[in-house]
Amino acid sequence: MIFRNDACEINEAAILAVQPRTLMPRNLFYKDGKLHIGESVVHLSDLRKLIVIAAGKAAAAMAAEAETQLGDYITEGICITKYEHALPLKKFKTIEAAHPVPDENSILAGIEVLRIINNLTPKDIVLVLISGGASSLMADIPENCSLPDLQLTSEILVRSGATIHEINIVRKHLSKIKGGQLAKAAQPARVYTFLVSDVVGDDPGSIASGPCVPDHSSFSDAYKVLQEYNTWQLIPGTIRIHIEKGLKGELEETPKPHDLFFQNTYTKIIGNNRLSLLAAKEKSEQLGYRSIIEDGSITGNTESVSRKFVTTLIEYQGALPVCILAGGETTLQVTGHGKGGRNQHFVLCALDEMMKHYDQGADRNTTILSAGTDGTDGPTDAAGAITGTDMLRTGNINPETIQNHLAQFDSYTFFEKFDGLIKTGPTQTNVMDIIIGLINK
Repeated sequence: MIFRNDACEINEAAILAVQPRTLMPRNLFYKDGKLHIGESVVHLSDLRKLIVIAAGKAAAAMAAEAETQLGDYITEGICITKYEHALPLKKFKTIEAAHPVPDENSILAGIEVLRIINNLTPKDIVLVLISGGASSLMADIPENCSLPDLQLTSEILVRSGATIHEINIVRKHLSKIKGGQLAKAAQPARVYTFLVSDVVGDDPGSIASGPCVPDHSSFSDAYKVLQEYNTWQLIPGTIRIHIEKGLKGELEETPKPHDLFFQNTYTKIIGNNRLSLLAAKEKSEQLGYRSIIEDGSITGNTESVSRKFVTTLIEYQGALPVCILAGGETTLQVTGHGKGGRNQHFVLCALDEMMKHYDQGADRNTTILSAGTDGTDGPTDAAGAITGTDMLRTGNINPETIQNHLAQFDSYTFFEKFDGLIKTGPTQTNVMDIIIGLINK
């Protein structure tokens, strides 16, 4: 593809802007006998223990920066991240676990977290470094349920088409860590949380199921989500019984904003999709493009959003070359038996739409890239995919082939054949997806 390198450079700039090594030193450092944590300053004379918990796809890099900044002041640390995302650490015990469905190591991670925050005092600090993916990487099993019960429920939810916010409402009510409960368990210690946001709107309660912030949802809300997506009868009976107990008031609700112990907590979002988009905009302008951030909060059905994005490119009548950017996270209800992820499916839908309207843009070179900033897209080794009008000009692709791969949700196989996969490997960050549209003469 003629302009593939430009699109990839813009994507790389977006990822670099939200690396923990970029974000953390601004918010965490030691100077003149004091720890600076966000806007707070802690005198070492007031500190007994400093416990650090890092969880998520960016956990290893966040933990490494915590070591760089705080060194031997860390009393004990635990780093919980996705398989193949670990980094060498000195002050942390590392546990790699599964995503997006928890496994045995996810449960071990949950047990370890609760262990290291047990029996703390007001002179202790718990620093929690959270990034996307932590909901499944750091998990626990509801009473009278099993790990297979929890896994099946997770699988059903992930494939249901529910948003991450809705999925996390259910997760919070199947846990004693999520929905503010980690902060509650750490009391009376002071709890500081840094978040790298992987949700549209940057709601701290939705990022990793909000382990250290108040939960505004209820068991009733969890039940409604399961009903709305026709999954209530599909999940295991033990999980249904657990939620029904919550509905009857037999189980304690998650902590709410009025709970006084939240006065002893501090939360800050240090990285998000907006930062990525701004970096992508700056890089595209350096490459000579006029740059427009079209939408920084994309949600909704992957196919619908993709086709709308192509329409935006087709209807663009301004100066060229132009880079049109979008970010967020779409949802995809998977029913086929192919291999792929929402970003690869997005790009394949875009190619299909471009083919339908090929005559309208035959005199222009259009390139579309969509990729996850975490380096993974669905259960594949690709971050996303890239396509363009030059792929159509080869004459090697026909509409039937595209439709067959779309129907089977088999975008990976398609782009593997046509060299359209974007593979970055684990990026050590996660701020949802970046979509790049380039139009050149």
